[in-house]
Amino acid sequence: MDSLPKRDANYVPLSPITFLHRAASVYADRTSVVYGATSFTWRQTHHRCLRLAAALQSLAVSKNDVVSVIAPNTPALYEMHFGVPMAGAVLNAINTRLDAANVAAIVRHAEPKVLFVDYQFIRVATDALKAVMGDGDGDGGEVRAPLPLLVVIDDVDKPTGARVGELEYEQLVARGDPARYPPRPVEDEWDAVALNYTSGTTSAPKGVVYSHRGAYLNTMGLLLQWGVGHEPVYLWSLPMFHCNGWTFTWGVAARGGTNVCIRAPTADAMYAAFAAHGVTHMCAAPVLFNILLDACREPLRRPVEVLTGGAPPPAALLERVERLGFHVTHAYGMTEATGVVMVCEWREQWDALPPSERARLKARQGVSALTLADADVKDLKTMESVPRDGASMGEVVLRGSNVMKGYFKNPRATADAFRDGWFLTGDVGVVHPDGYVEIKDRSKDVIISGGENISSVEVEAALYQHPAVWEAAVVAMPHPHWGETPCAFVALKREFAGAGEVSEQEVVSFCRNRMAHYMVPRKVVFVDELPKNSTGKVQKLALRDMARRLRLRAPDKARPVAAPARHGPLTQTARL
Repeated sequence: MDSLPKRDANYVPLSPITFLHRAASVYADRTSVVYGATSFTWRQTHHRCLRLAAALQSLAVSKNDVVSVIAPNTPALYEMHFGVPMAGAVLNAINTRLDAANVAAIVRHAEPKVLFVDYQFIRVATDALKAVMGDGDGDGGEVRAPLPLLVVIDDVDKPTGARVGELEYEQLVARGDPARYPPRPVEDEWDAVALNYTSGTTSAPKGVVYSHRGAYLNTMGLLLQWGVGHEPVYLWSLPMFHCNGWTFTWGVAARGGTNVCIRAPTADAMYAAFAAHGVTHMCAAPVLFNILLDACREPLRRPVEVLTGGAPPPAALLERVERLGFHVTHAYGMTEATGVVMVCEWREQWDALPPSERARLKARQGVSALTLADADVKDLKTMESVPRDGASMGEVVLRGSNVMKGYFKNPRATADAFRDGWFLTGDVGVVHPDGYVEIKDRSKDVIISGGENISSVEVEAALYQHPAVWEAAVVAMPHPHWGETPCAFVALKREFAGAGEVSEQEVVSFCRNRMAHYMVPRKVVFVDELPKNSTGKVQKLALRDMARRLRLRAPDKARPVAAPARHGPLTQTARL
């Protein structure tokens, strides 16, 4: 057996860019991308990506060079997911919600050879480059990061004429010559395909490096596990910069589907896409459900499959969304694991359960991705698996090709992220008797009150059952006797806000009827809205800072206070 060698015919490096080559051959005349009045076929998209790869090579982009892009969900950003790695380079899709200071920090760290910027973000990009240019004046021995070549992406559907310098995306693609600069073959599936920066609120942002192998396997596994058939119509409501669109940038090509691109996931844009293109699939953070519900539209003409991640959607929210015609599948993932690593696979027997019970089961994170070698919940002190009792908490750990290569230029953080052959997620969870995992909290968000561990997620789920609650987040607040107690920050629905009908005492009483008394918030703070980072996740660090400044006093009527700024540095591992 051992004498049989690997050959070019029977051993090919796994890479997601092979999905495009196949799509161009098998689905050549099918629509690949729709954006406004502009559309392309898979043959055209393949040809454009070949030209893009050639143009990049003509600009001296070499293997492992980083190519950065700041753009919304447009055809150009989609094409870069293939064209950049076809040039042998590494794609760095930058969060469009970042300010110039944060973009400058990424440019300094990633040192991209080329920076593509959509016309809408020219000001942010140029301000970021000015900040980088101001580094290292020579007095302190600082070394200034090399400046990237700037290329403007004008609107392909309705050109604006915006320019900075001489290079523009469509002109660059048009001049690419694949005959002179053919795509660079992937020689090793361990080669880097993408560089994504983490986001959040508790530590410095880190550059996460994906391999071709990990991206390919994650894409294939997620398509199977979510049950995506051929010719899906996929709405880009999820930013492509977020874990490369949870790898659906490559996955839609694998299934010969249609990418419906929209610049922003507004209610009008999404409902228009449902009506015009017959959308079958979309991904969404829970915040989008509120946008869809707030629009008060009629139920959809045809159901739409929705993959969601992030904080577990409250049962009440899931019920309302599904009544509109959205069939929701809950998932769990993180930047360091190439996106989704757990899916709450639905069981037919659950269909007979009451709606509230179905929603409770659906809110769990589920079972490991097909292409993970293993996922578990362990006691980190012993590295033993916790019992499958739905109560014993431990840290979620992962093992498999989906897991990142490591943190770019950060060997210490890379080493700290792994232990005994496992990747440590930093998320606390339990395993139910049926093997399904449920995330209870971030390890840093668990509230320890009088020696008891309180899951902020459980308290938040109870708060969301209150008919007046629109948003809720729970954090630890210092207590002179118990050490910590829960503090709830609540944003009320429009019809209740400012009416004075909902008091702090009423919310506290509501919670006391639904949970153990030690878990009940000792303090409820009403806010206009919860502070969120640039990926829409609640900034619990900012809320913890607010809670530390609060003093326990008698409950009063709802008096909204200003929430902390909704923007700022992205500083924590991004969860889906």
